[in-house]
Amino acid sequence: MKNFTIAIIVVVAFIFLSALFVVPEGQRGIVIQFGKIQRDAQQNVVVYQPGLHFKLPFIETVRKLDARVQTLDDAQDRFVTAEKKDLLVDSYVKWRINDFGAYFLATGGNTAQAEVLLKQYINNGLRTEFGARTIQEIVSGERTQLMQSALQQAGEASKELGIEVVDVRVKQINLPQEVSSSIFARMEAERHAVAREHRSKGMEEAEIIRADVDARVTVMLADAERNSRSVRGEGDAMAANIYAEVYNKNAEFYSFIRSLEAYKNSFKNKDDVLVIQPDNDFFKYMKSDKVQN
Repeated sequence: MKNFTIAIIVVVAFIFLSALFVVPEGQRGIVIQFGKIQRDAQQNVVVYQPGLHFKLPFIETVRKLDARVQTLDDAQDRFVTAEKKDLLVDSYVKWRINDFGAYFLATGGNTAQAEVLLKQYINNGLRTEFGARTIQEIVSGERTQLMQSALQQAGEASKELGIEVVDVRVKQINLPQEVSSSIFARMEAERHAVAREHRSKGMEEAEIIRADVDARVTVMLADAERNSRSVRGEGDAMAANIYAEVYNKNAEFYSFIRSLEAYKNSFKNKDDVLVIQPDNDFFKYMKSDKVQN
C-alpha cells in the first residue's frame, strides 16, 4: 500500500510538472493542441508573456518565439539602376515578430525561414527603388528617401509573415569588379590627360618666364657694359688730364715716374729676364747719379 501511494504521488508530481512551462524574458510562448494554435473566445491567438504558466500535459505543446528586435545582415545583392548599371548593395534589416500566430503559421517558427522570406520582400522593395533612380541620384543624396521607401514597401509586404520591419539601412554601395576596373581605368586616363595638360602649360609658362629673365639679364648686362665703358672712358680721360698736367709741370719727373712704373712691371718675378743693350734709354735713370729736375 505504501509503494502504491508513492507511485501515485510520483505520477501526480510528473503530471503537475508536465503542465508547467516557463517563458524566458525576451520570448513569447504559444500553445499548440492537436496541431492547432490555442485561441481565446474571440479567436485570437493566445500569447504567453514571460513567466510561469500552465498547459494540458501530454496534449498541448509550447513553442517559444524570440520577441526581441533581430538583425538580418546577409551578403550584398546586385541591383540595376535606371540607366541599366549594376550596383552591389550591402544592407541590413531590423525586424521583430508582432503577430506570433501569423508568424508561426507562415514560417513554422523557424527564424531562418522567416529571414529568407523577409529578404525577398526587402530585395523587391530595394530593386524597385534602385531601378527608379540613377547612380548620381542614389549617391548624391536620395539614399535616405530610398531607404524610407524600401522600409514602407517591406513593412506592407511582411505583414502576412507576422513581422514588423523596424528599419532598413543601406550600409555600402559598390560597383561590380568588372565595372570598377573599367571606371578606374577611365578615371586614370582622364587624370593622366589632365596631368599632361597641366605639365604642358607649366612648361610653356616656364619658357615664357625663362625668356623674360634672359631678356632682362641681357639688357642688364648691356647696360652694365655700357656704364662700365663710360666710367672707364671717364677715368682714362681724367688719368690723361692728370698725366698731362704733371708733364706740363715737370717733364723730367714725369718721365722718371713712368720709368719706375715700367721697372716695377718688368721685374715683378725673379724669373723675369730682359735682354737689351746696356746703353738703351730704358736704363738711363739707373745710370744717372741723380734725377735732373
